[in-house]
Amino acid sequence: MARYVYGFQDGGRDLADLLGGKGANLAEMTRLGLPVPPGFVVTTEACRLFLATSEVPEGLSPDISRHLSALESAAGRLFGQADDPLLVSVRSGARFSMPGMMETVLDIGLNDASVRGLAKVSGDERFAWDSYRRLVQMDGTTVMGEAYKRVIRNETGRDFPQSPAQQMQEAILAVFRSWNTERARLYRRREHIPDDLGTAVTVQRMVFGNLGPDSGSGVAFTRDPATGRPGLYGDYLSNAQGEDVVSGVRDAVPLAELERLDPRSYRQLRDHARTLERHYRDLCDLEFTIERGTLWMLQTRVGKRTAEAAFAVAAGLVQEGLISRDESLARVSGDGLARLIFPRFDASAAGTVLAHGVPASPGAAVGAVAFDSTEAVRRAATAEKVVLVREETTPDDLPGMVAAQAVLTGRGGKTSHAAVVARGMGKVCVCGAQDITVRTEARRFTARDGSVVEEGTVVPVDGSAGAVYSGAIPLVASATMDYLESGEQSDDVVVSAVAQALDHADSVRRLDVRANADTPEDAARARRFGAQGIGLCRTEHMFLGERRIPVEEMILARTDAEHLRALAALLPLQRRGFTAILEAMDGFPVTIRLLDPPLHEFLPDRTDLAVRIAATEAAGGQPHARALELLDAVSRIHEENPMLGLRGVRLGLVVPGLVAMQARAVAEAVVERTRAGGSPRAEIMVPLVGAVEELRLTREEVTRVLAEVGEETGVPVQCPVGTMIELPRAALTAGRIAEEAEFFSFGTNDLTQTTWGFSRDDVEAAFFSAYREKGVFAASPFETLDREGVGRLVQMAVEEGRAARPDLETGVCGVTAVRGRSIGTGTAGSGRKARHGRQ
Repeated sequence: MARYVYGFQDGGRDLADLLGGKGANLAEMTRLGLPVPPGFVVTTEACRLFLATSEVPEGLSPDISRHLSALESAAGRLFGQADDPLLVSVRSGARFSMPGMMETVLDIGLNDASVRGLAKVSGDERFAWDSYRRLVQMDGTTVMGEAYKRVIRNETGRDFPQSPAQQMQEAILAVFRSWNTERARLYRRREHIPDDLGTAVTVQRMVFGNLGPDSGSGVAFTRDPATGRPGLYGDYLSNAQGEDVVSGVRDAVPLAELERLDPRSYRQLRDHARTLERHYRDLCDLEFTIERGTLWMLQTRVGKRTAEAAFAVAAGLVQEGLISRDESLARVSGDGLARLIFPRFDASAAGTVLAHGVPASPGAAVGAVAFDSTEAVRRAATAEKVVLVREETTPDDLPGMVAAQAVLTGRGGKTSHAAVVARGMGKVCVCGAQDITVRTEARRFTARDGSVVEEGTVVPVDGSAGAVYSGAIPLVASATMDYLESGEQSDDVVVSAVAQALDHADSVRRLDVRANADTPEDAARARRFGAQGIGLCRTEHMFLGERRIPVEEMILARTDAEHLRALAALLPLQRRGFTAILEAMDGFPVTIRLLDPPLHEFLPDRTDLAVRIAATEAAGGQPHARALELLDAVSRIHEENPMLGLRGVRLGLVVPGLVAMQARAVAEAVVERTRAGGSPRAEIMVPLVGAVEELRLTREEVTRVLAEVGEETGVPVQCPVGTMIELPRAALTAGRIAEEAEFFSFGTNDLTQTTWGFSRDDVEAAFFSAYREKGVFAASPFETLDREGVGRLVQMAVEEGRAARPDLETGVCGVTAVRGRSIGTGTAGSGRKARHGRQ
């Protein structure tokens, strides 16, 4: 028969899946010899069976009775006896901490008779009746859904149960049921905790902190959870139970005050804290009660901490010899580092939230609203801080994004153009703020509450929280960023801990880390930060602002001569850009992606053009010939779904001379840098390949041009040619594609988009929150790689690609790469150099 109940002496932290975190840790403290009130745990398996069948599992009740008898023997009194009752608590305890989300019932075993016995044996009638009140209140709200004894009788038609056994059974089942309350389900969705784990139930002898001034309860941390500094931190409340401390109904005192009130208990608590921290080798969170001078340990778990504390604690534990440097890296995260790198708002300053959106690029910034790139650049030129607000951004908005402190869009998600570019530049960004309506022509946006924000209004934007506020909020600068920028050592404990973590990560990593950079300035900054090359240089970002005109001319060209003139004008722009980037990244690889976006992104908006022309005609004027020409062109190339239309490799095959022009620009940049004594390592990446024939034709063109330039200059030009795997068909035919590709870069953003059929610019803000609430997925597949679908395609492509070309280099870019999520392909340990870029 299955075993559904474990005594504390029978368990340990290795049984957390079965006993839940609370029960497993109580068992572990018992094994360590710490003063833990005795008890037992009803397993998560029992909970899952009850929730599945609505029946008490066979054998559970006898199991509970046996362990309760053992508890009575150890206590020397009976459960609920009238003159000196044994009382117990019934608490939830899931595998992962869910504070306050499920139910607790205390003082079980009291009834109309035993409450008088408790009053007599304790010598405190108020204490006894207050304990009974707590039981009736908790039982009413938890088990019956009502508040107090009389209300229970009136509303449920039955009295509060006088049988201690009935009280316990109903409390245990109520805790089981609380696993599926709305608040518990919401918390699990938010914390990505599976719904099928169930909760364990801990039954434990009651100890009382509300028996007078020599009693009390508290919460302690073995180190400061805010800063990571060593030492005992926490709160203590005299003459109180634990729930009084955590609920905040009374003001607690700092834990240091306990040393004055009860030095003996304080020394014991300090010693137990030291024991637990060394045993768990981590910052621990403790709950304790002092009952008339006797200290009892009620709970321990690995404590939650800030990003600052996470780095400081990890470094401290290494210094103390408790963990290895490798293990310390597992104690910190990229998300935590991001919170330390970027400025943030002063937590003590409050702001009114105007809107929420997708937290697309972390950090905090304050600036005056500007509704187009030109206005953002104009304001920034006068040293004014700017927030660029757009319904959505296009490549033409890059100058404004460069000028702005932050970017706010009404549409898009974490992989939209605004998010990707902002992250690459280290700009704060909130996307998909559906609470606002952007009216560019009126130079304002309107929040859902009716607030109107005019151009020039100062707004704070929090890219970590995805929030936009009204009014100015003070910013806290990042000491960590100062260190990364300067490379100078710091006395700051957190900065020193970050430096240690990054240095060790560099010494043990198996991946090359390359940056996402499209300008010489970005390339130089990435190199200062330790990037080992550029994993993605997007050529389209060299065709913005005034430099966009040659692209317009190419699109508008009616004759071959006009087309060739436009390409000839683009060539030196590209060459200069590539030369400067190769110089900044000299000696490191620079992966240059051929033109990728649809051509309409280089032209004015079709609707805006039509409106301007119509307005001119309505006023009796003659529209400018250029405007009419552009409208004709943008209408001619208009596509219903341009992201799946004429873009990427398709552009190169359809637009004559485009690939040759870009290949020549790369080759001539390599020659120029070589002649200058540099060591250029340019690589050419072909985007959106779906068939090997597309790549073969493009590679032949590239190879021909590279050879031509080599012959013309006398400087051999060797540039590896590869492709970005971002379509399911490319992954499924990777073996054939690898015959033509010297490297693969997995574009996880578009591969996720095309595999799921999601529009990455729309879906995150539109319905991802509903999908997470309904459990369709635990996290956005644009944040954490979908292993079953996208991950399987990646694995298949790597295996088949390397079977065809054993020396194939592989890498990953996109949000998956930025967040450092494992993709499960084995590429990191392949013994071959891997790319790890950002898209």
